[in-house]
Amino acid sequence: KPRHILTLLARKLTADHLARVTAIIADYGLNIDRIDRLSGRVPLDGVSQQSKASVEMSVRGALEDTATFRKCIMQLASELDIDIAYQEDSMYRRTRRLVAFDMDSTLIEAEVIDELAAAAGVGEQVATITEQAMRGEIEFAESFRRRVALLKGLDASVLESIAHELRLTEGAERLVSTLKQLGYKTAILSGGFTYFGEFLQRKLGIDYVYANELSIVDGRVTGEVTGRIVDGARKAELLQELADREGINLEQVIAVGDGANDLPMLSIAGLGIAFRAKPIVRENANQSISTLGLDGILYLLGISDRHTQAD
Repeated sequence: KPRHILTLLARKLTADHLARVTAIIADYGLNIDRIDRLSGRVPLDGVSQQSKASVEMSVRGALEDTATFRKCIMQLASELDIDIAYQEDSMYRRTRRLVAFDMDSTLIEAEVIDELAAAAGVGEQVATITEQAMRGEIEFAESFRRRVALLKGLDASVLESIAHELRLTEGAERLVSTLKQLGYKTAILSGGFTYFGEFLQRKLGIDYVYANELSIVDGRVTGEVTGRIVDGARKAELLQELADREGINLEQVIAVGDGANDLPMLSIAGLGIAFRAKPIVRENANQSISTLGLDGILYLLGISDRHTQAD
């Protein structure tokens, strides 16, 4: 019979969480082959903001309506305030080789263009356009041109100071270092700027970076970008190009992002993950992580804490 994997993620998992999930599994006529705890033990005296809990269920049985089962699981996850990932237990799950990340609000906690706008004194105008774009209300390329135009005249020295102040997202360093140890290739596919993508590339050891080149003349931002804008369609194209370059199938690719412009690459990747994403992205992505940091992705790959180096 077909096999499936359910992965539960949260700061803390309880017996009630497991009981509610297993009840749905039983309702759909599936059998649980095994349950494995992937995370370390959570202290009994409380849960910290850095606590991680994950349990993997290996399930067997035919699903007549996979979409309805997935919807039921997602509704329960929302009700319990945990993440539940459902995957088919195919050969590709343990043979993935490339992970592509969005940058802003994914690998880093900030939206860099908002930081640049604040330095240029146009923060409110740019932030408004950014939120509209991330919610899918404005076509990305058009919104990007509007925002960059507002940066005209900004002293280019600001870029370096902002880069050094960027905060990595929780779990980013552990995730990337672990992936590198396991032989994965990593990439940044960003609608942000190359300058910051290359800064993170040097810091984390990322293999590929594709982003937008901010035009600078005489030490000042011109308000324009050179070359084709990296929007949602371009991210999907780049993901396919990278898979071809690495000689792998798209099923062996993982894509991670939070905005509407990430949906095209999330939809074609073998494992597309909406990370702390906007509602429209969570609703349209096959997988979603909101309760843990980026290193929660390791659990979706079946990698337990005991098989990785300690933080």
